[in-house]
Amino acid sequence: MNIHFTAIVLAACSLASFSAALAQPLGQPDAGAPGDAMIQAYLAAESAKVEATFTDDVKSLADWQAKRPEYVEQYYYMLGLSPRPEKTPLAPTITGTLKEDGYEVDMIHYQSVPHLYVTGNLYRPAQVKDGERLPAVFYVCGHSGRGRNGNKVAYQSHGIWFARHGYICLVVDTLQLGEIGATHHGTYNLERWWWHSRGYTPAGVEAWNGVRGIDYLVSRPDVDPERIAVTGISGGGAATFWVAAADERVKVAVPVSGMADLESYVPNRVINGHCDCMFLYNTYQWPWTRIANLVAPRPMLFINSDKDAIFPMDANNRIINRLERVYSLYGKGGDVDSVVSVGGHAYRQDIRQAAYTFINAHLKGDARPVTDSERDIVTEGGNPGPYPIPPEKLRVFLQDSNLPQDQLNTKIDETFVPMAKVGEGAPAKVGREPPDPAQKAALLKQLRGTSFRYFPERIPAAKKLKDIGDSTERLTSEEHIQFELRYPNGKSKSGILLVILGPEDAGKTPDWLKELDAKDKTVVLCEPRGIGATRWTRKNGPNYVERSHALLGRTVDTGRVWDIIAAAKYLAQSGSGGDSLPPIHVAGKGASGLLAAYAAILDESIGSATLLAPPASLMDKDAPQFLSALRTCDVPDALRLIAPRQVRTLP
Repeated sequence: MNIHFTAIVLAACSLASFSAALAQPLGQPDAGAPGDAMIQAYLAAESAKVEATFTDDVKSLADWQAKRPEYVEQYYYMLGLSPRPEKTPLAPTITGTLKEDGYEVDMIHYQSVPHLYVTGNLYRPAQVKDGERLPAVFYVCGHSGRGRNGNKVAYQSHGIWFARHGYICLVVDTLQLGEIGATHHGTYNLERWWWHSRGYTPAGVEAWNGVRGIDYLVSRPDVDPERIAVTGISGGGAATFWVAAADERVKVAVPVSGMADLESYVPNRVINGHCDCMFLYNTYQWPWTRIANLVAPRPMLFINSDKDAIFPMDANNRIINRLERVYSLYGKGGDVDSVVSVGGHAYRQDIRQAAYTFINAHLKGDARPVTDSERDIVTEGGNPGPYPIPPEKLRVFLQDSNLPQDQLNTKIDETFVPMAKVGEGAPAKVGREPPDPAQKAALLKQLRGTSFRYFPERIPAAKKLKDIGDSTERLTSEEHIQFELRYPNGKSKSGILLVILGPEDAGKTPDWLKELDAKDKTVVLCEPRGIGATRWTRKNGPNYVERSHALLGRTVDTGRVWDIIAAAKYLAQSGSGGDSLPPIHVAGKGASGLLAAYAAILDESIGSATLLAPPASLMDKDAPQFLSALRTCDVPDALRLIAPRQVRTLP
């Protein structure tokens, strides 16, 4: 059934040039450090490159359908859900029931994985005929903190409306704002950078909680498994996409203020307005709308507001334009539509009416306008209320003493994405045998195909831009990226020791150089991107630069590995003086030592690596970050990949 809504938009919004003119940045760009302009230009250019690949999705229906199964697997991987978690027993438990006027509410919890508790309220009609199966709605909540009661209580009016109109509606708490509070902010301001290396994002948990919530709904004898919708606002809007794209049992999706695109998130800094649950790690460098494309051709209503600073209109216009093109491939252009409400980031009457009407039309075949959407409304804002149902009555765990002692919610980030186990995992030592050739090839293939996927087959040599004084060179390794090399003792020797510096050693010759074997070698100090003269502003949170990289399928540290390889090739070429290239040896202390090691892993022209006091694991607080690298191997097994070339670790 087709149903169309009037969207308040400007007629020319689909034109790219006009959208660009209306771009809505979130705050001013950083400008206080010498590398700010450089990194912002780089991120903007790379965002445009990734988003430009959208045309790959609209070549033809046959082409899209042929690629779609692979895209689904990539999608699960980028959420941290590959391999799929086992569908263990849900153990659904109802801890109480309220009987209200025309509807009832069950206080329920289930375990999406063992000991990961999802708390929610199940709204249902008070009277259901024997054997009748009703349409169901899985409602995902936004970031409305309601303390110990869980954020589900802020959205009770939606559950009530659906129950009054013949639906089963499951409203669930989020991981962070539920009755058992965890966090959505690991990389936003908690500096849990190992989330990147682990491949953990709370978006994956919210997606899986939704998939398992649908498992529960379809297990009920009063639910029609062929009529299930998912909807929610803000964080719930994003989760609507996560769940609908992951689970084809979702027949209708109504995301409200849940998605912008890379051109908005990154160059316009809209990422700064969002926590980590809004993003997956874009390992496969997707144009962001591809996530939404996976829902096609199932009916979708894309709702936004014209003054929403964190889901701005320029991104909204691009997304709906692209969605309509994908749906048109199926001949289902009438099954995707958009509504733009006048106002800020919030529900309003027109949003509720549009969402309810769309779901009614596609799950009940009833396209009549909804006229009673404003009953039982919970006022939004800092002083919400009145509540139709007192929030305390909607608690699943009534007292703190009832909270499950075996819960893993508060530390689910440590276990949700499993780490790879390779070999015996013993520390790498001089002379230790490498993995067998087949295992080494497999590990390298996986690292190159995931953590370093955006690297070309061969990284080209850096190019010199200029000399700075007698001992420093400014180089470029990628478009917009610059870094520096320093020669503290001149260029007199044939062998080269490329020493990688971290922020603590920028601009100086560190004392620990004497611990390295620099005999008969020219020592070259490398300050890769973001270090020393090219450092950028860093604010914790929102950690703009670091988090933006993850949306482009990379990290700051993979970029630094690129610089090291490019510098090594530059030095080899500039110092050869003939047909044979001189050996390049790399070294570094702490995290910089691991950067040097991963450069050697990925480029066999590097002769050896020396690491002083390196982190023992990518889980360590000060370790570098490589997207999902821990799903391939950790530091000890990674260092084995350098063999038979020498790798030395010093205390």
